[in-house]
Amino acid sequence: MQPIQGIQLTPLQNTTQKAEVTEAENSFADMLTGLVGEVDNQQKVADAAIQEVHAGGAKNLHEAMIAMAQADISIRFMVQVRNKAMEAYQEIMRMQV
Repeated sequence: MQPIQGIQLTPLQNTTQKAEVTEAENSFADMLTGLVGEVDNQQKVADAAIQEVHAGGAKNLHEAMIAMAQADISIRFMVQVRNKAMEAYQEIMRMQV
């Protein structure tokens, strides 16, 4: 290939493309793992807050309610992410090659 304005253009190697795909897969998997871990953590915090209120140890019901609301919102968000991922997968499976 001829240089264009002093830049040598070369086609991408197959190994480079495979490395980029693997890195993207790992990044997506890491993101999902982090999301599930965070939702699980918020659920545990909400459960602990509820148990503390039931045991009479906590005098602040508001904090328990806030923890429950945060856990609820995070689980709803995770369900929506799952739904969108499933829709994308189904759309890809319907594609004709």
